Amino acid sequence: MTSQTYEKALETCIETALINSGYKQGKSTDFNPEFAVDTAKFWQFLETTQPEELEKLKDHRNWQRLILERLNRKIIKDGVISVLKKGISLDNAHLTLLNSLPYKDLNPQIRSDFQKNIFSVTCQVYYSKNNRKSIDIILFINGISVITLELKNPWTNQTVYNAKEQYKKDRDPQEPLFNFARCLVHLAVDTDEVYMTTHLEGKNTYFLPFNKGNNHGKGKSINPNCHKTAYLWTDILTPESLTNIIEHCAIFVVNNPDQQNRNIALEQIIKQAVNAELRRELDLYKRYASDPEFKRAFDQIIIAFLLNHQDVS
Repeated sequence: MTSQTYEKALETCIETALINSGYKQGKSTDFNPEFAVDTAKFWQFLETTQPEELEKLKDHRNWQRLILERLNRKIIKDGVISVLKKGISLDNAHLTLLNSLPYKDLNPQIRSDFQKNIFSVTCQVYYSKNNRKSIDIILFINGISVITLELKNPWTNQTVYNAKEQYKKDRDPQEPLFNFARCLVHLAVDTDEVYMTTHLEGKNTYFLPFNKGNNHGKGKSINPNCHKTAYLWTDILTPESLTNIIEHCAIFVVNNPDQQNRNIALEQIIKQAVNAELRRELDLYKRYASDPEFKRAFDQIIIAFLLNHQDVS
């Protein structure tokens, strides 16, 4: 019971921080394990943003299932990153699944559209039709699962190592949620360290460290105000940061035979979005963003940096 209490505290900490950054709280009962989709958020997004496109399909019998089946096939074939970026087409309808992140304030419509995205966090999700096993946290964009998290707390002698073992031994890759490329990444998390994998393969699953480091070096980060891994949910997983990773950094390579290289490549690509230099630039930007003249000029610096920066920490 004590172990569950401490783990629940970490879960609540992450959930609260994400909600404060713009996420909605999801319900486990809205999760469809066949398609790994939060159906309530998925249909809410489409009905709100693209009712005309949905109308083109509503003459079909079981039109909602047809859309979910099309979504499922495209994710299996191309991966969730491609599907989020390109959307899906069915008959003469095209469904956008992620509204782009604005990099300028010159077009208020882009900002408005981005704010219509539904980022959601759901805890203790029963992910299978065959059993009552649950995963600690799933993150969704417009109802589509993108990240899973298994949490542990060292205070109870359960560390990130145990979370990795749980993924390896107790998370069946045959379950739709854990199919390769269904999610961007699976994260093993405790209060001190984070590890990541893009491909669950049972005991052969390969994890890479995804730690911030200390003073731009190796090792654990130091955070006097919160958990050492708080950067994960306060910086990396915010709606803006996650969208930036999907749109500009993450590249999915189909059928790459070298799993270790694929994981290493994705780790390095993601770190482009959160390396030390970019963090210093963004901190400076936040500090002076209230000055309109500075903001306009600095926007261009940030845009150029995101497009051209090649140094990976």
